[in-house]
Amino acid sequence: MEKVGTMDRRTLLQVAATAGVAQTTMAESANAASPAAPPTPLSTVPLQLPATEFTYEAVVELDPIVPLGKSPLGERRIIPITGGVFQGPRIRGTVLAGGADRQLSRPDGVLLLNALYELKTDDGAIITVNNRAVIDAPPGKAPYAYSVLDFTAPEGPHAWLNRGIFVGTVHGLPPERHAVLIRVYKVV
Repeated sequence: MEKVGTMDRRTLLQVAATAGVAQTTMAESANAASPAAPPTPLSTVPLQLPATEFTYEAVVELDPIVPLGKSPLGERRIIPITGGVFQGPRIRGTVLAGGADRQLSRPDGVLLLNALYELKTDDGAIITVNNRAVIDAPPGKAPYAYSVLDFTAPEGPHAWLNRGIFVGTVHGLPPERHAVLIRVYKVV
C-alpha cells in the first residue's frame, strides 16, 4: 500500500470521499483544464436544490424613519415597529410594539436592514425575530428584496421555529399604510 506522508492511500481516499472530494486522474485534470472540455463534477452526490414551505405572512406597522447620521459605510437610520399581525398554516398572532428596523443605506444604493422584534402568538408564546434583509433596486431592473430570519421561540408548540433555516421577502406597502409585508418560508 502506497504511503502519503503518514497516511496510506486508502485512508487518504476515504478522507477525501468523506469530504466530498472526487478523485481525478492526471488525464481528467488535464481535460478539465481545457476550455472546451465540460467541467468535471467535484462530487458524485446528486445536486438537490433547496425547496421552501410557506410559514407565515406578516404586516408590520412602522413609525416614521429616524435618521441616525452618516457613517463610513453609508447613511444610518432606524424605524420603530409599532405593531402588526401575522398568520400562517401553523402560527398566527400579533407583532408587538417596541422592536425596530435598523437600516444602512450604502453609497452603491443597496439597503441593508436588521429588524429585531417580537411576535406574540394566539396561544400567548413570545417569539423573538431577527430579520436581516438586502434590498437592491437598480434602475430598470426588478427589485431584489430578500431576507434571512432567525427565531428564538420558547420550548413547546412553536419550538419548531428554532430548528430551521427561514428566508423571506420584503414588500413595501403604500406610503399611507406605514407598513411592510413580510412573507416567510422555511427551507425544507
